[in-house]
Amino acid sequence: MLFYHRRLKSLVAIDLKMGEFEARYKGQMELYLRYLEKHETIDGENILIGLILCTGKNEEHIELMQLDKSNIKVAEYLTILPPKALLQENCTK
Repeated sequence: MLFYHRRLKSLVAIDLKMGEFEARYKGQMELYLRYLEKHETIDGENILIGLILCTGKNEEHIELMQLDKSNIKVAEYLTILPPKALLQENCTK
């Protein structure tokens, strides 16, 4: 998916993956970002942002891969609804 963030003035590429984060996803996202940089960005836009959504991630692997240097972020999504108590706890924070 490709979005444009008006306040950041940047294209945001989002890649939704099934399952845990894998190292190869970094290379795929870098390819997407380089393509967009070459063919889709216009003058005045800021650096592209890549977001990889997975069902899980290993924080140490993310750190060791230095994704931040490529402006790539990894986030987790839920595949099942958490218990009601946990949702209520998070809503009060």
